[in-house]
Amino acid sequence: MQTFENYTYERPNLEKEKSAFAELLNTFKKASTIEEANDAINEINKFRNRLSTLSNLVYIRASIDTNDEFYQKERDFFDDIEPEIKSLNTDFYKELVVSAYREDLEKQWGEQLFEIANFEIKSFDPKVIKLLQKENKLTSEYSKLVASAEVAFQGKTLTLAQLGPYAQDKDRETRKKATEASSGFFAQHSEKFDGLYDQLVKTRHEIATTLGYKNFVELGYIRMLRIDYDAEMVTVFRKQVRDSIVPLVTRLYDKQAERIGVDSLKNYDESFKFKSGNADPKGTPEWIIENGKKMYEELSPETNKFFHYMLDRNLMDLEAKKGKEAGGYCSFIDDYQSPFIFANFNGTSGDVDVLTHEAGHAFQVYESRHIGIPEYSFPTLEAAEIHSMSMEFFTWPWMELFFHDDTEKYKYSHLADGLQFLPYGVAVDKFQHLVYENPEWTPEERNQAWKKLEETYLPHRDYDGNDYLESGRFWQRQGHIYDVPFYYIDYTLAQICAFQFWKRAQEDHKEAWNDYIKLCQLGGQKAFLGLVESANLRSPFKEGTVESVVDTIEEWLDSVDDKAL
Repeated sequence: MQTFENYTYERPNLEKEKSAFAELLNTFKKASTIEEANDAINEINKFRNRLSTLSNLVYIRASIDTNDEFYQKERDFFDDIEPEIKSLNTDFYKELVVSAYREDLEKQWGEQLFEIANFEIKSFDPKVIKLLQKENKLTSEYSKLVASAEVAFQGKTLTLAQLGPYAQDKDRETRKKATEASSGFFAQHSEKFDGLYDQLVKTRHEIATTLGYKNFVELGYIRMLRIDYDAEMVTVFRKQVRDSIVPLVTRLYDKQAERIGVDSLKNYDESFKFKSGNADPKGTPEWIIENGKKMYEELSPETNKFFHYMLDRNLMDLEAKKGKEAGGYCSFIDDYQSPFIFANFNGTSGDVDVLTHEAGHAFQVYESRHIGIPEYSFPTLEAAEIHSMSMEFFTWPWMELFFHDDTEKYKYSHLADGLQFLPYGVAVDKFQHLVYENPEWTPEERNQAWKKLEETYLPHRDYDGNDYLESGRFWQRQGHIYDVPFYYIDYTLAQICAFQFWKRAQEDHKEAWNDYIKLCQLGGQKAFLGLVESANLRSPFKEGTVESVVDTIEEWLDSVDDKAL
């Protein structure tokens, strides 16, 4: 059995790859039977999986250690050739959609593959390759800049993730200073962050106009493969959040201020949930993993098999450390049929959230890895987040393993956090719409736009005189805005779906879990709303869905004596 450390990487020769791919594509074009066409597609997919494997190995190893010179150079290399690889994929898609065997292929592989192909064709032309290379370099520069943070705090040098526990400290002054130390890094580099985003916006606008679009908004939706919903539907959803959830969230923050004993809740108080202290895991990262193993063994035979697969092959890198990129993600290494989980454990409840959230992604791709079409390994991102967010709730019965007497604290804050996230999530989405609709804006105009959005969606927020945060730059911490434009409303749509699974699991855990397994095994064979329907969930866009879900959660939260926790 090979472990992740032994997964082999060798830099591909682009010219040789292009030549080999041309031969494979020609074989597909010349196919004289459906069997020959299918055989050719399988060979093309093997080729694509190999390049994807190499790219993912580079990305993972470079993000684990941004000081690793070899993998940083290889990451730069893939930033350059990724658009060329996209060109090869697009050539395949163009032939696929006009294939003489399309009807038979659709019956075998489903219409979704052809919908994806059409969207990918719309999002690319060889004439934008240099612009795509520039975009890749800028997003990598952002990630490296954030990863470079080494903040002096209480006699230690810490990463941004390692500052996290101090921002949840019982002592208010410690929370304030930790938040100031974290924002201080961004303030120190604020012009750099502004400049990187300014270049990204202008580059993406140029890509869009070169491809014939008015601005990047339409292209952004196409890139995100939003096949069965549009910007107008998202606008209606944002309005539902603003009208139904913002007032409730404001009330929850008022309750929190009273609960922790402060007259006025400041931004550095938001992560501090209970006067007696937050619910933190009661052991080391190794202890968390051991309990995670027990949890997944008991949850279902499928999760038991999956988690042992991950452990046996060392497919997780979880602890925060210097030189490691921020955040968390799940990737899939095709040739090894291996999900990979990247995280930054820092001793807070977020460590357990990661163990469930990213494992939800990993479990899904593990369950759908045998479908045989790369496009179906993961679904589109808003659907993918259903798996991760729902896994957080399906594992509730095992939270006592991690939190002991603080389990109810964890559950209360976990559910409340899900609600409190929604206004922020839609604000990030609205911000991106405004930015790409107004590509000529200066950095200052963008920051002012964010300030106004905070007034609408986060009216409770008080930065207590912090100049950097009050300048409207809080959004610079959100890597998605730089890395994957328009990837954020996805979390809010998925949260509404995950809340439905939470509600159903309280009523009939087995039935809800079976629908969840079915959803995971479907992978990306349907678009978002098709997957939602397959899992017996209601569309977040459907009138009344948001209100019905929120009403149930509000009732649960109100039933808890939160001051006693």
